[in-house]
Amino acid sequence: MAKRFRSGLIELGYEVLKGDHPIVPLMVRDTQKTTELVKFLKENGILATGLNFPVVPKGDQEIRFQICADHTEADIDYALEVLRKYKETH
Repeated sequence: MAKRFRSGLIELGYEVLKGDHPIVPLMVRDTQKTTELVKFLKENGILATGLNFPVVPKGDQEIRFQICADHTEADIDYALEVLRKYKETH
């Protein structure tokens, strides 16, 4: 599921770090935008962790998604749809 999610983010034009693990970092690179996106995700029922300076270096602000075996294809598709809507409106 993490590969599906990572591929979907890339298709939507988001920057993600390479990797083959269940933590999928979406690079936002801006503190305010990271905070806004985390809030938008929460309002749409998606839990994601925003990391800002000093947890990460300035310019490396990101949102980390934890994908697990309990997530279904429908869960992944829903998250990607919410992220698509965010990108279209912001």
